Amino acid sequence: MKPIRLISGFLTVGVWTLLSRILGFVREIMILSLIGPGPLMDAFVAAFRLPNMFRRFFAEGAFNAAFVPMFSAKLEGDEDPARFGRDALNGLALVTLILTALAMVFMPALVWATAGGFGPERFDLTVGFGRIVFPYIFFMSLSALFSGVLNATGRFAAAAAAPVLLNIFVIAAMALAWVTGGQVITWLIWTVPVAGVAQLALTWSAAARAGFALRPGLPRWTPDMAQMVRTAIPAALATGVMQINLVVGQLVASQYDNAVSWLFAADRLYQLPLGVVGIAVGIVLLPDLARRLKADDMAGAKAAYSRAAEFSMALTLPSAMALMVIPLPLVSVLFQRGQTGADDAAAIAVAVAIYGLGLPAFVLQKVLQPQYFARGDTRRPFHYAVVAMVLNAAIAIGLAPVIGWIAPAIATTVAGWAMLGLLFWGLRGMGDAVRLDDRYRARLPRIALATVVMGAALWVAAIMLKPALGTDGVRYLALLGLIVMGGAVYFASAQVTGALRLSDIRAAVRR
Repeated sequence: MKPIRLISGFLTVGVWTLLSRILGFVREIMILSLIGPGPLMDAFVAAFRLPNMFRRFFAEGAFNAAFVPMFSAKLEGDEDPARFGRDALNGLALVTLILTALAMVFMPALVWATAGGFGPERFDLTVGFGRIVFPYIFFMSLSALFSGVLNATGRFAAAAAAPVLLNIFVIAAMALAWVTGGQVITWLIWTVPVAGVAQLALTWSAAARAGFALRPGLPRWTPDMAQMVRTAIPAALATGVMQINLVVGQLVASQYDNAVSWLFAADRLYQLPLGVVGIAVGIVLLPDLARRLKADDMAGAKAAYSRAAEFSMALTLPSAMALMVIPLPLVSVLFQRGQTGADDAAAIAVAVAIYGLGLPAFVLQKVLQPQYFARGDTRRPFHYAVVAMVLNAAIAIGLAPVIGWIAPAIATTVAGWAMLGLLFWGLRGMGDAVRLDDRYRARLPRIALATVVMGAALWVAAIMLKPALGTDGVRYLALLGLIVMGGAVYFASAQVTGALRLSDIRAAVRR
């Protein structure tokens, strides 16, 4: 994959992910407005996090790290990739079915392990909600496998579009509940597994059109499956460390009223740039690196890695700066309405600023992890993840008695930077392909300079627009103007300093 095609892959996944995140914002705005921070929202967040946590392990973690490189290699070789895909599909289906059955039986234990601070009301609500939404993991895990097939063949659009369906279904369900006078929370939780079926149908049909109409059957234990499992087990933890950290944070936050809802809202805000940039880069970079390393194209692997890192930092650093400089305007305009008041918005804004400080680390992890996974090395990321998890738990639990509910956000950010440092340290000895090229080294300081200029402009503009940002009806236009101004200042500064070249962006978009 040529560098220009690599960037076009990032943009394809990024645009669909951006649409998903924007609709996700609409979803969270509706949840915060119609339900609001409190027992019902806390219970929904804790219940919905359970299938999402396991999805990161079994689907996005294990299969991006183990299945995609092996499938990509078989596409390039003389082996039968469809047969391997069928075996993986059947094995994953069996594992997730067993997991779902066990979760339905032992849901109270799962809720106690992840939200043990809940009182009786919130605990019982979470158990009930969890039993409804947990089957989502079965459909989403199989959808992730078909997405891996599509990504390995260079077809990124359908796989990236699948998450949009969840937000469309949930938004439509809550709107119908509001219009008809139904219980919004009931419509919300029952829509989640239905959306999972729709996502699976979309990715399965897209894979079939790509020539891989994989059919379910009896699982087979083969040497390839054994190798995939050996790779997938440590990779599941290595890529799911952020989810584990969030669960640890939730366990701590569950001891404080409304804290689970506040951290969830803040998490959704910083997940926008993380999803658009970090996840998009990771999805596209992994199969590309796997193919290049198999072909012994070290120069191409180095170029792909450097462009991925450059693309990531060009979009992540200004996003992180905005989250740290104007968190309250962002949160108050997006979330403060209905059942979410000014005190809720202020609390969420504090968490957003802290998460923003860790955003570059979270994104760069997605750039570095493919270097390990493309080489079949999941053990070292596993070890690094264990260190990061221990650090996260120690900070979250240790600081909570001192500073309260915000401790989990600080712990997540510190653990993110620690994980990134360990991943960089582990690259030693991998050769020249993991060394960032001269173009990246020249542009990174310029990107940082343009980011600082934008941050200063945002800070001044936010002060000037403070009255408008607090006025109903006008605050939406004021926030839009603030964001547009910040983006314009950043891209102008980046062009002047040479951090970005508009010709590169135009060529990628045309491609």
